[in-house]
Amino acid sequence: MKCAMYALGIVLFAGLCLATTGCSEPVTPSTPASQDYMTQRVNGTITEFKAAKPLIASLMKSAYGYAVLPSVGTGAFIIGGAEGRGQVFEQGRLIGYCKLTSVSVGAQIGGQSYSELILFQNSATMAAFKAGESTFDARASAVVAASGGGTAVNYVRGVLVFVLPSQGFMAQAAIGGQHFTFAPLLSN
Repeated sequence: MKCAMYALGIVLFAGLCLATTGCSEPVTPSTPASQDYMTQRVNGTITEFKAAKPLIASLMKSAYGYAVLPSVGTGAFIIGGAEGRGQVFEQGRLIGYCKLTSVSVGAQIGGQSYSELILFQNSATMAAFKAGESTFDARASAVVAASGGGTAVNYVRGVLVFVLPSQGFMAQAAIGGQHFTFAPLLSN
């Protein structure tokens, strides 16, 4: 019992640190090496999504744009937080980076990490995302990519979200939205 309480304490501490410290880091990777590392992780994440749900490949081709976040970390004990970074593509071309932040309040405990793929149906939803006007709760609208199969999926208000769980467990009945910050690629 003591071991379980200790482990729970570590998870909660990590979650609170994530919620309070992750928000100060920049959206864009700061060095060419970190940009290359992000690109490698994004490419690997895209491959994992396509393998988990083959329908994703055709959805990505037909989407106006998409954002790929290789790892979103969450942690919570009543108050929760999440943070993740990724790349944004418009009509198949890398146009910038994004950062996801989220705070939630409610009955929740634990920690987990997952990958997230957000598809934008048209230029209007893509523009809203780039302007920071896209706030939504992926828990409410996400399709779990690990479910496999070729089932049909539908956009909700021009956005389609896929989540691929990687590790951890989180029980929650919380209210909170994901907020995104976009940073365009710098011209050379």
